[in-house]
Amino acid sequence: MHGTLLHLPYFGPVTHFAEVVNAEQLWFENDDNYQKQTYRNRMYIYGANGKLLLNIPIKHLNSPGVKQHQKYRDVRMEKDFDWQKQHWKSLKSAYQTSPFFEFYEDDLAPLYHTDFEFLTDFNYRCFEKLCECLQLDIPFEKTSEYIKEPLEKNDRRDLINAKVDSRTPAYNQVFQEKKGFLSNLSILDLVFNEGPNTINYLRELSFRP
Repeated sequence: MHGTLLHLPYFGPVTHFAEVVNAEQLWFENDDNYQKQTYRNRMYIYGANGKLLLNIPIKHLNSPGVKQHQKYRDVRMEKDFDWQKQHWKSLKSAYQTSPFFEFYEDDLAPLYHTDFEFLTDFNYRCFEKLCECLQLDIPFEKTSEYIKEPLEKNDRRDLINAKVDSRTPAYNQVFQEKKGFLSNLSILDLVFNEGPNTINYLRELSFRP
């Protein structure tokens, strides 16, 4: 079946969601190995001092001298400290004066006050909650095996790489007068600043050269 194939991020960047809203059929890679330095467990927001990383700590497999791979779907989140409380506090601090934070606050807050064990379970719930906030009805499928070069799918799994610098058109941001426009932050930055206009922005972005 034709469709767009993506990795599932933690409130991924704007460019990732431009692919989501314009996909005829959406597939999430569900059988890949977990990799570091990706949006699987991190997002970037606009804090008072500029670009701010919010990182979800995960449990690593510990076998001295042996390199072990974990399936993304098997990765558990670390609970030694309350990262959920920290992330929600950072989001409130960064966006409580944005035009639409209060509008979505009650919908998103439970994500940071609910216990999750697996990273993918949390990320799927974040995706579903975001779709609810934006009134998006986007059905998706999960892959059942890893295919390096899938046929008949628009393979955009590259967008999960947090080291790739992508440029996005400017919109109003809370601290823009201090640090200027910061491009391709977490989708939450766009949502809190643009609200319902987020969908129009994403659809237009996908058609830019």
